[in-house]
Order: sequence, then C-alpha cells, then structure tokens
Amino acid sequence: MTRTDEAPRRRGQVEADRPPSKGGATAAQTDRGLADPLEPAQSKTQRKAAMHALQDLGEMLVGLSPERLSSLALPERLADAVAQARAITGWEARRRQMQFIGRLMRDVDAEPIRVRIEEWTGASRAEKARLAAVERWRERLVRDAEALDRLCAEAPHADRSRLSALILRVARERAANGPPHAYRELFRALNNLFSTNA
Repeated sequence: MTRTDEAPRRRGQVEADRPPSKGGATAAQTDRGLADPLEPAQSKTQRKAAMHALQDLGEMLVGLSPERLSSLALPERLADAVAQARAITGWEARRRQMQFIGRLMRDVDAEPIRVRIEEWTGASRAEKARLAAVERWRERLVRDAEALDRLCAEAPHADRSRLSALILRVARERAANGPPHAYRELFRALNNLFSTNA
C-alpha cells in the first residue's frame, strides 16, 4: 500500500476513534437510545410512580379481611406475601415487604383488583382525594419540621400539642424500628381533622 493510500485510511481511523463532543452523540449512541438524556429520566419517573401506585394497592390488600382477600383469587405467591405483611411489625421489614408486594403486582392485572376494592369501600372521588391529602400531610409532618406550622395555619382548630406528640412518637418508632402504632394513630388524627374541616 502506498503512502498516499495510507493517509486517508489513518484520517478515517482517527475520526472513528475520536470521542464524541460534549454537545453531541455518536450514531452508535443514538441507536442505543442515549442521544436524548431526558427520555431515560422521564421513563424512570413514570416507572417510580407506577411502582408507588402498586404499593398503595398492596396496602389496601393488606387491610382487607381474609374472606375478601380470598375472593380476589390472587396468585398464591402474592396472597402469601400479603399474609406475611400482616404479621410483620418492624417498620423497615414491613416497608421492604410492601415493596416486594408491589413488585409481585407487576405480574397481575391490577385494575380489576382496584375496582373491586373501591366497590367494597364505596369511596367516592372526593373521599379518595381527602384520604390522599391526609396521607400527604402525614408524610410532610414526619419529614418536615415546619409542616406542623403550615397545617395549623390551614386548620386553626387542629390539636397542635397532640399532633406534635404523635410526630415525636413516630420518630422514636422509626429510630427503634418498632411497630408503626403512632404512625397509624397520626393518620387517624389527621383523618378526623380533615373530616371535621371538610
């Protein structure tokens, strides 16, 4: 091969070996779906939201009576996981179990289950929205020290001292990885507050 023939080949090899610029992507990266950095993040967000929805539905399953649970004809592995969740008292262990239930529910058609549970509970859209607001406030209160001030501003008749005591008890429960008694009691207190405030 002559030197004249080698020059274009070397230039082509350098172009092929050169890393892509910061502002662009190679054709190979585009083929692998890496050209748009926003798309993977969006998909991850959607997957996370769907997983949380399945975990919420799993919480509903755990709260059902054995008779109603058996009438749903769940797959055996899912039914066993729900039964085990009822027996778990530790905070972290229960959280992991609910995540496991959420993963198992990916393999079932969740919509008929959701519809059946809603038929049993008779929850209207307004009631579901209210319960969702109660849950959001509970999470804010246990995570944000200023959330109690905001809640009392929105609901002046709230029993601030009782709510503050419950928040402290939730923190102790979590630190000790104990049963979530105060966490549930906080939900009931907020549920009563929002019912009165409605």
